[in-house]
Amino acid sequence: MKTDLIQDQKKRCPWCLKDEQYVHYHDEEWGEVCHDDSTLFEFLLLETFQAGLSWHTILKKRENFRSAFDQFEVNLIASYNDLKVHELMKNASIIRHKAKILAAIRNAQKFIQIQDEYGSFDRYIWQFTNYSTIVIPIDSWEEVKKTIPESDAMAKDLKSRGFMFIGSTTCMAFMESIGMVSDHFSYCWKNKKIK
Repeated sequence: MKTDLIQDQKKRCPWCLKDEQYVHYHDEEWGEVCHDDSTLFEFLLLETFQAGLSWHTILKKRENFRSAFDQFEVNLIASYNDLKVHELMKNASIIRHKAKILAAIRNAQKFIQIQDEYGSFDRYIWQFTNYSTIVIPIDSWEEVKKTIPESDAMAKDLKSRGFMFIGSTTCMAFMESIGMVSDHFSYCWKNKKIK
């Protein structure tokens, strides 16, 4: 079934053509508007682990992360102790990077603080694009942006709140993954035309 995704003659962003899993992610998830706090936290945690790595690497380990990090349940992760950190560091199926594991715990705690302050993380995070999707036309690799002013602002505010492993490049990737930014290549079947 997944093979059909690549053989269906649809034109797609070139970055997703590595394998069927990547194509499926591109077609079904990437850039889809998300307002669900649980999903927002999942992507935030995974983007934290992506820092310095490729998303393809993280995607292949996504289900391992889901199992290791209690289905991305933010309240559980926020309460992790040293014993849990040690357990995660022994788990060869995820990225065993202690600073990133500690960042995931701290970011979970800060995520909950934002939920308490704003009523939801969704209400907080979407303010950086004025609660709408920014459409960026892309015709070539040279036009792909690693950061935009909105990702700069998001990173600055998250850092000021104590989030870790959150720079503008990470925020840009996060914004793309949850539909705050739409920058499919112009010929991609998922491209959202500017209205």
